[in-house]
Amino acid sequence: FLTKNFAYKSMAFDDLVRRASASTSAGEFFYSENEKYYLRALGDDPQKDCADFSQQFPELAGDLTLPQFYKPETFFSSVLRLGSAGIQLWTHYDVMDNILVEVIGHKRVILFPPSDAFNIYLSTDKSPVLDPDHPDLASFPDFAHAEQWHCTLSPGEVLFIPALWSHNVLAKDFSVAVNVFWRHLNADMYERRDPYGNKDPVAAGRALQGLERAMQCLNDLPEDYKDFYAKRMMAKLRDKCCSQTQQNSGL
Repeated sequence: FLTKNFAYKSMAFDDLVRRASASTSAGEFFYSENEKYYLRALGDDPQKDCADFSQQFPELAGDLTLPQFYKPETFFSSVLRLGSAGIQLWTHYDVMDNILVEVIGHKRVILFPPSDAFNIYLSTDKSPVLDPDHPDLASFPDFAHAEQWHCTLSPGEVLFIPALWSHNVLAKDFSVAVNVFWRHLNADMYERRDPYGNKDPVAAGRALQGLERAMQCLNDLPEDYKDFYAKRMMAKLRDKCCSQTQQNSGL
C-alpha cells in the first residue's frame, strides 16, 4: 500500500451490511462516527484459494447471472465487493481482463489507458496520485496530460476493464458489486501462487527484478556516471520495448 488509512476488522455479514448501508453510525463504530466499511471477499483459504462468489455466497449467487465474456476454462475468480458511500479505491491496474458488475448503488469509475503509465506515475501497480479529482500537480505535473475515461455504473450495468488499464473507483452510495477476472493470456504466463490475481506476469516480474539489480549496480557509480548510464538504459528500453507512439512522444 502507498498509504494505509484503514484497519482490518471482523464482524458478522449482516452487521457489515447494516453499518455500510446506514446513513448514520447509530452509535456503532470502531474509531469514528464517520468511518466507512469495505468488504473484498476472499477464498476459503486466503493464502491459496481464489474468491468464488458462487462458493462463498451460494444463497446470493442464484440472484445474479454473470455475463459470459470469457471461456469457462479461463475463469480465475469472482469477487464480492461491498462498501459504504464515499469509499474510493486507489488508482491501480490488474493483469487480467475483468468485468465489474454493479448490483446495488452507483459507482464512478475513471480509467487510464496503459499508454499513460508515465503520466500517472506508475512505479508499482498503484499510482501515487491519490485523488484524481484534485491531483497535486506540483508533485505530479504530468498527471494533467493523462487521458481519462469516466463512466458511472448503475444497478444492473457491467463495465469491462481491460488488463493494464489503471482505474479509480468511487462509490457514490452504498454499493454492492461482483468483480469477475479471467486469464486471457496463456496460463503459464501467470504466477501459480497468486490467489488475488494481482502479481505481474512471470516474465514481467523477472524483468522488474532485473531492473532492481541494475539500479543497485548504478548506485555504485559516481553521480554523473550513474545519470549517464541510466539515460542509456532508458534509451535502450524506449527503442527496443516501448511502442512507436511513446517513442515519438520522446519518452
